[in-house]
Amino acid sequence: MAKLQVHTPCSPTFPTAITTVTNYIPRQTIKAFTNHFETTNPIIIANHVFRLKLGAHRRLCKTFRPKLDLQRRFTRSRSICKAQMEDTKLSQVDNRNKRVLQVALWTMEGVYICWLFLLPYAPGDPVWAIKPDTIKILIDLSLNFFFIDPLANLAGIHLVEAPVVHPTAEALFNFVIGWTLMFAPLLFTDRKRDRYGGSLEALWVVQMFLTNTLLIPYMAIRLGERSSSNLSNSENTKSGFQSAMISGARTIGIVGGLVGVISILWALFGRANAGFGNLADRWNFFLNYLGSDRPGYAFIWDICLYSIFQPWLIGDNLENLDEGKTETVRYLRFVPYLGLVAYLWALPKNEDQ
Repeated sequence: MAKLQVHTPCSPTFPTAITTVTNYIPRQTIKAFTNHFETTNPIIIANHVFRLKLGAHRRLCKTFRPKLDLQRRFTRSRSICKAQMEDTKLSQVDNRNKRVLQVALWTMEGVYICWLFLLPYAPGDPVWAIKPDTIKILIDLSLNFFFIDPLANLAGIHLVEAPVVHPTAEALFNFVIGWTLMFAPLLFTDRKRDRYGGSLEALWVVQMFLTNTLLIPYMAIRLGERSSSNLSNSENTKSGFQSAMISGARTIGIVGGLVGVISILWALFGRANAGFGNLADRWNFFLNYLGSDRPGYAFIWDICLYSIFQPWLIGDNLENLDEGKTETVRYLRFVPYLGLVAYLWALPKNEDQ
């Protein structure tokens, strides 16, 4: 069937157009329209044919338009359902990972208590068979808290005489306690602290004496969902102690940082005139100390666990920091001890977290 071309009566090809239109329209259609309109003019017949075809096309569009709209809505609904299913799968994977972490943390808590407190297989004595010498060392280390008495004696102030303890043992003890001190503002600004139903102040005070004994359970509990009771507790105003620790976070960071630096220097050069030998002698004593003293051996465990929990907690609370310092802390949080100093220094002043 030939393609219909457009011609006007003024066109020289107009006579040819009649033949073209006639060839384009089927003979049965021409015969039917000739009988109906009582004319054989192909232009009139073609006009009516085109009008009928145009009307049929419009009716066809009106018929299928609702179906097309329904198909579009169905496609859009499928996309939304697919996105919701993907979100559900991600949520399920996230919940499964949290449960695995919780089981691992509670298992770690059991190993920590049994291995370091109860079983006799680790270096040193378990808590039920602790010797008087070990107790004396712990008391002397506590009296030399943050090197206050040793440094005062070194400066010529002898109001209180500091017990003489090996400088490497003093350095290890104060390094861990200084790190524990800086955990207070971090715990009090933790955005998931509302999962924990107990007192954070009590948890931190126990942490100062028993380090990770309660911190490991806290890390497991904060992975859970908020209960209604915890939600009501989280809406209460912070205690005065928490507010003071948060507002003084930078001061705590400075104190903790100084204790860390002094601890390293004290282990290398402290009590130089007390007969503790050179660096090699101090290193040998330190290794023997870790292999024979349960508290010293436990401090190494605490350093390892703090190195895991510090970047974990800081990473979950980067929104608490000043915007200009967030990126720096994001990378420094993986550096043991120093990362927590950076977090405390980056906390905004007098801001309720």
